[in-house]
Amino acid sequence: MLGVAIVDAATGPEYNLLPVYAAGPAIAAARGSVRNVLAMGGVAVVLCLLFAAKAERFGELRMYVALVAIAYVTLAAVYAAWTRLRTERRLVDVEEVAKTLEDVLFAPLPPAIGPVRLGASYVSASRATRVGGDLYEAVPSPRGVRLVVADVQGKGLGTIRCAAVVLAAFREAGHDLDDLAEVDGRIETALERRTDGLRFVTGIVAEVSPAGRLVMFNHGHPAPLLLTAEGRVAFVEPEQPAPPFGLTGLVNPGDRLDGITRLTLGPGDRLLFYTDGLSEARDGAGGSTRWTSGRDP
Repeated sequence: MLGVAIVDAATGPEYNLLPVYAAGPAIAAARGSVRNVLAMGGVAVVLCLLFAAKAERFGELRMYVALVAIAYVTLAAVYAAWTRLRTERRLVDVEEVAKTLEDVLFAPLPPAIGPVRLGASYVSASRATRVGGDLYEAVPSPRGVRLVVADVQGKGLGTIRCAAVVLAAFREAGHDLDDLAEVDGRIETALERRTDGLRFVTGIVAEVSPAGRLVMFNHGHPAPLLLTAEGRVAFVEPEQPAPPFGLTGLVNPGDRLDGITRLTLGPGDRLLFYTDGLSEARDGAGGSTRWTSGRDP
């Protein structure tokens, strides 16, 4: 409005920009509160009256038309500002819910469980989304450390619901059951009972004993990387990968594959578990950085 006033003063009464002062409250609605919009409407009215008097048009029809325009735009701007503020408050509430959901689903892992040191990172592909269908967890058990890394097929709220089912089943069974295969089966059962059956989950359920013995079930998930203390890097792949969780019912019972891998880890060996968000990442030039089992990682 100050810019309009300067132009209005410089151009003289023949141009007379009185209706343009309505831009003030209209622009204020984009960022200001309802009170700010009303204040800008008042300033616009004062400027309109002052410059109408300066141009010797006070009381003319053009002045009243400009005042009506300012009043109408101010009222519309008040409604727009009120709607925007209400939407912003809802977005803040949604963000708080998302943050709480993230804290529940992905509680920070301890730095170590027994002789196994742990580290985890979760980065969403979308800046507007804090959680998604990828999941991880590690818990102590009677036989050592047990962990799960998985990726739910698809996008949207359904993937989060499915991820919550997998995490709940693993957290409940991973602590108490003696056999890792029972934990693996508990996840499959939970998906059958508590989801719509329209999604599958690729995942790895693993167990590391205090002596370093690794047992791992791979259900169609990208193979983890093993970095030995000597510096050798290799993919840890099962001889017969099992189908993803949620799809085992499509395989004949006699043909089912367990996707099991067994090996012994030594002191200083490292395992990297990941989802396809990492294996299918691209570099700054748009080139694929996908890892392939037959190539050096």
